[in-house]
Amino acid sequence: MTLVVLVFFGGMLTILSPCILPVLPFVFARAEQPFLKSGVPLLAGMALTFAGVATLAAVGGSWAVHINQYGRIAALILLAGFALTLLSRRLADWMARPFIALGNRLTSQSAAAGAEGEVTRSLLLGVATGLLWAPCAGPILGLVLTSAALTGPSAETTLLLFSYAAGAAASLAIALLAGGRVFAALKRGLGAGEWIRRGVGAAVLLAVIAIALGLDSGVLTRLSLARTDRLENTLIGSISPGMGAAHRDALQAAPADAMQGHAEPTSGSTTLELPVEGQLPALDGATLWLNSQPLTREALRGKVVLIDFWTYSCINCLRALPYVKGWYDKYKGQGLVVIGVHAPEFAFEKDPDNVRRAVRDLGVTYPVALDNDYAIWRSFNNQYWPAHYFIDTQGRIRAHHFGEGEYDRSEAILRTLLGEAGSQQLPTAGIESVSAAGVEAAADLANVQSPETYVGYARAENFSSPSGFMPDQTNLYQAPAHLDLNQWALKGTWTVEDEKATLGRAPGSIVYRFHARDLHLVLGPGIAGKPVRFRVRLDGADPGPGHGADTDAGGNGTVTEQRLYQLIRQPGEVRPHTFEIEFLDPGVQAYAFTFG
Repeated sequence: MTLVVLVFFGGMLTILSPCILPVLPFVFARAEQPFLKSGVPLLAGMALTFAGVATLAAVGGSWAVHINQYGRIAALILLAGFALTLLSRRLADWMARPFIALGNRLTSQSAAAGAEGEVTRSLLLGVATGLLWAPCAGPILGLVLTSAALTGPSAETTLLLFSYAAGAAASLAIALLAGGRVFAALKRGLGAGEWIRRGVGAAVLLAVIAIALGLDSGVLTRLSLARTDRLENTLIGSISPGMGAAHRDALQAAPADAMQGHAEPTSGSTTLELPVEGQLPALDGATLWLNSQPLTREALRGKVVLIDFWTYSCINCLRALPYVKGWYDKYKGQGLVVIGVHAPEFAFEKDPDNVRRAVRDLGVTYPVALDNDYAIWRSFNNQYWPAHYFIDTQGRIRAHHFGEGEYDRSEAILRTLLGEAGSQQLPTAGIESVSAAGVEAAADLANVQSPETYVGYARAENFSSPSGFMPDQTNLYQAPAHLDLNQWALKGTWTVEDEKATLGRAPGSIVYRFHARDLHLVLGPGIAGKPVRFRVRLDGADPGPGHGADTDAGGNGTVTEQRLYQLIRQPGEVRPHTFEIEFLDPGVQAYAFTFG
């Protein structure tokens, strides 16, 4: 119930975002009508339709996207017609004649029938508005949509999405009531009722055109980069601190309140006071175990256990990994068991061979459970990459930590649990010896101004190729002459799917205007694993000393496997750059940009 309330208030905050602007003309067009008979059906239709469509889009794949595209076209036609009726009473009367004739044949003329007709018209306009509304996905909506994609369709998913839309509808209802009074006062004071009607009609028509051109999910989203994220994260933290900005979509490092289940040590104390948060769930949902036979919670009794939820292309997981490996090496002789629960984000991360190769290349020697069905993920009620759960010898969860950072505190928790288990001669505490290079090195958070960006259309933001996305179709894309910060575009022949884009013919490029020290890109090779050569440029030149671990000074590299590639690591001052990666062979698959 707390989560429903949180999501509802997150929806209310959308009134502060530029992404709500295209919806306002549709809402204010009914401001002159009675609120209960017109405003309530309109907003209810909008909320219900958005919840249904968003549920399908989150869990239904490309077929749901295609259905919604047809619905959006129908909605645009309907609302364009509605706008024209506001612009011209003669046109409104002409368009209404067949419906009036049909109504006269089916029902008698009565006040009740007229009221029902008004409710029906408003509900239909609300449904159309719900099909067109594209809210900016801030931390709260992003949390709901990602959880829906991971856990599949459920009544809870739809309820949360409806709560979000209901929050937006509530704030719009306040605006609608205020707008109705303003319009009524103008009509009485100025006698300008017809001109107000035409002005609203023009606004609706402009909103239809803006949505048809993609301005609602393009320009307005870019204007909303700093929109309500701070307010939403504050709201999340105040209601449920453990749900802070540690979600991977927004995560660069865990905030101070992301460490839960511990108290500050008292003066001179070397241990922490750790409450009991719950019991270790069963681990029998794993589809495969690496580096170990299957482990059970019964077999783990008597051991201190660290559970690390990760996935091998997640940059935040990779930056935390050296510390997890370091703790395992330091404390395994004292009874510590580390289990890496590999919960995949992309489809290629479900391939056991890919995970085996990553585990080997990353030097992970402790047990790894492949959680391809998210059974262990759900049993922990987890929602984050990375997430660490600390279990004592009695099988009780005593603390957890979401995201990067706070490594000294995590080690203090481990030492406290090992001390409770009877370990007397623990190695010296400290993380100075941890070696983190390449993609595992800590991020330069002070200079990260670019967000994680998905290339597939399901979660893409700030895409700036003039044609927009052509989902699941091969299309020739072009890049604009100028990119603003955090805009990106495709060049060449690409097929964009829900989670990736595949290059059909070489050459082809991706360009991105970014601000960060490091730039990474999750890539996969061509058909049957055929390597794909690429060349990287910064502001049109070779990266030189700013090249990443997977490129040379000339910007050259090769995609040989499905993983995260570090393409840029800038020395010295960090400033905005235009990045371009040109692929010299066809078939490459691009998934997501991350920065550090």
